[in-house]
Amino acid sequence: MEDLVAYGALFASAFLAATLLPASSELVLVGLLAAGRGDPAGLLIVATVGNTAGSVVNWAIGRGIEALRGSRWFPVSAENYEQAGRVFRRYGLWTLPFAWLPIIGDALTVVAGAARVGIWRFVALVGIGKAARYAAIVAGQSWVMG
Repeated sequence: MEDLVAYGALFASAFLAATLLPASSELVLVGLLAAGRGDPAGLLIVATVGNTAGSVVNWAIGRGIEALRGSRWFPVSAENYEQAGRVFRRYGLWTLPFAWLPIIGDALTVVAGAARVGIWRFVALVGIGKAARYAAIVAGQSWVMG
């Protein structure tokens, strides 16, 4: 039961971190690994799925961007949205594996929705990038802990 709570907390923090709410899934993942709670491969999968699912929320917001853009709670600042739009227009789909980057990453996922990127292509590319980031964290923690 303890591991189920650990996996649930990791999923929630990863999901929230991708939706611009203040959460640090990396710290939760490192804490769980350091405490020996959960299987490292299982934690990597849960973090990746949770963070990718949170990015899908941003993608969905992007699909309805024009109706939502003036809202006070809009998840991306106008400046970050414009910057992400420039990057996305220049590099296209190949920006999506970098959706884990701070500041611009969340904006890229919103821009992808606005650009009408297909959901399965979006999930695949974003998921690859997020899995690589979490795999690096798991490997780094494993190396540090010996």
